[in-house]
Amino acid sequence: MLKCLIYVSVTFLFMVSCGSVAQQQYKSHSVQKGETVYSISKEYGISEETIYNLNPDAKNGLKVNSVLIIPSNSVISSGTNNNNFRQHKVKKKETLYGIAQLYNVSVDEIKKLNKDLYSRGLKKGENLLIPAKGNNSETNGSNTETTLPGTQKYTVQAKETKFGIARKFGISIAELEDLNPNLGESLKLGSVLIVPDKTVIENAEIDDENFQYYEVKPKEGFYRLKAKFGLSEEEVIALNPYAKDGLKDGMILKIPKEENTISQEDISVVNLENRIDNKKMKTVALMLPFRLTRTATDSTGNDQDWLKKDPTLRVALDFYSGALMAAEFAKDKGISVTLNVYDTEKSDSKVASIISKSEFKNVDAVIGPLLQKNVEKASAMLKDEKIPVFSPLSNREMAMNDNLFQTLPTDAVLQKKMIRFIKDHSDGKNIIIISDSKKAKQREMIQAAIPEAKTVSPRGGGYIQASDITAVASEGRESWVILESTNPVLVSSAVNVLAAMPANYKVRLFTLDRNEAYEWHEVSSTRLAKLNFTFPSVNKNISEDDRNPFLISYKNKYGVLPNRYAIRGFDVTYDVLLRLASEKDIYDAIMPESETVYIENKFRYEKSNTEGYCNEAAYILKYNDELKFEVVE
Repeated sequence: MLKCLIYVSVTFLFMVSCGSVAQQQYKSHSVQKGETVYSISKEYGISEETIYNLNPDAKNGLKVNSVLIIPSNSVISSGTNNNNFRQHKVKKKETLYGIAQLYNVSVDEIKKLNKDLYSRGLKKGENLLIPAKGNNSETNGSNTETTLPGTQKYTVQAKETKFGIARKFGISIAELEDLNPNLGESLKLGSVLIVPDKTVIENAEIDDENFQYYEVKPKEGFYRLKAKFGLSEEEVIALNPYAKDGLKDGMILKIPKEENTISQEDISVVNLENRIDNKKMKTVALMLPFRLTRTATDSTGNDQDWLKKDPTLRVALDFYSGALMAAEFAKDKGISVTLNVYDTEKSDSKVASIISKSEFKNVDAVIGPLLQKNVEKASAMLKDEKIPVFSPLSNREMAMNDNLFQTLPTDAVLQKKMIRFIKDHSDGKNIIIISDSKKAKQREMIQAAIPEAKTVSPRGGGYIQASDITAVASEGRESWVILESTNPVLVSSAVNVLAAMPANYKVRLFTLDRNEAYEWHEVSSTRLAKLNFTFPSVNKNISEDDRNPFLISYKNKYGVLPNRYAIRGFDVTYDVLLRLASEKDIYDAIMPESETVYIENKFRYEKSNTEGYCNEAAYILKYNDELKFEVVE
């Protein structure tokens, strides 16, 4: 007993002996064989940190029969003692944030007293030590005007969801709901939430098109995720950097959507001209915004002036000229065609009026309207009759119906094709990503597909220097640099730096999005060619010297070579007519493993994730030494 008195007095200078006061607040524990600090902490319902604080020598290991000082039950339960502890027994479905809110303390303060909570979630029935400095909300109520320690108020932005906000602040859905009891099923724009005071990722927007969001289950580790999603630990962390410290119960992870895409090797090019079988009359409705009902005042002006004022009219006329030529080509192949042309006047109400008043039951297909809201209107009105509607020029996300065909590949299609190309050919290559904050989503997509990719962030002025590249490049090993930005300053500086790299640094430049920044006057075409600049594209470019029959016929008829809208009018219309002639029903002519190729465009339709069909065919182009775009794939 004397030994105990000396040990206590040395450990606690404020205690002269194990007198009555000390004995009321603390008790001793004699260490038995096989016991650990963890097992003792569980026995008494306290944290390991508490034991180490009271017994510093325990950090060097426990010895059998050595004596530890343990808080008595009164210390743990009382809120007026020297250490100010409370004890809380965890109930089913409780979370750390809910408990912190109950006692008006921060989660970090609870974790400091219960150290093992840094690496695991709560367990039902376990006892936690709670700092007693706060006011218990069960007795004092909660103050809605203030936030808890370690939290802040957050205003919900457009397109944000509970999953996105929970992911942004590194908490589970349950913890978010604990902090906000009246949260409800969905979030309203502008509503104010209580969230942790620190974020773990940049934004809370959800990318449903390319990713799914998964809530980690209890005791779930990287091995189980690999079995479930086929993703390695490195791939999970590349998309969710905060997971590098381990998975936690309720953590929200971004996971790539499972793709049932067809491999490039399985895709074959077919010539539908050799498959013409159904030569019955084909009736196609062509809906374009000509705006022929202009006022008399409008009509008095010069037609050339009017065309200059209305770019949509110019596009419509060019597309129409190509569509007419496609009908003539189809007739030369023995296909009877009736082309009914309607002026939509750029109005969705006019589209509705045309469909309501006209006889569309015998129409085999509708091409147009050009504008997105108008083509969505036409598709919705004709879906019950299953009349296919082909959107000729919109590549944006649309309100799809089962009868809607999006003929222009979306940006997402182009991005996936480029990433797949780089990944398939990346063996032995040093992959480097240069990306600004506006292209964070694209950077994450690349990192998910190629976890070993290195990243370079632009400097403060939105540019890079040669030292940024040499720090991640390798001499003698080819570096494939993926540049993601719409900032012409960054694009220009990156192109200049990469093109000026010493010969022992082999560099090739890629992008998922060849935007207007690459057309800036400071971006040298010669340097792009030197870097074999490679990018995805909806169409390829044809040469004026090309002896294609369509080009020759068009120039003979109109006196000029067709522009890209006239060529697209031909390609879209000719493909529709040939599909109608190759099968009894155009829906039977949708061949996901077959690609049709025409003048500049190609088509391969797949069922979309929602409804309707999307064109998944696109090109990979390279800027070659002759300053021309060369088809790579």
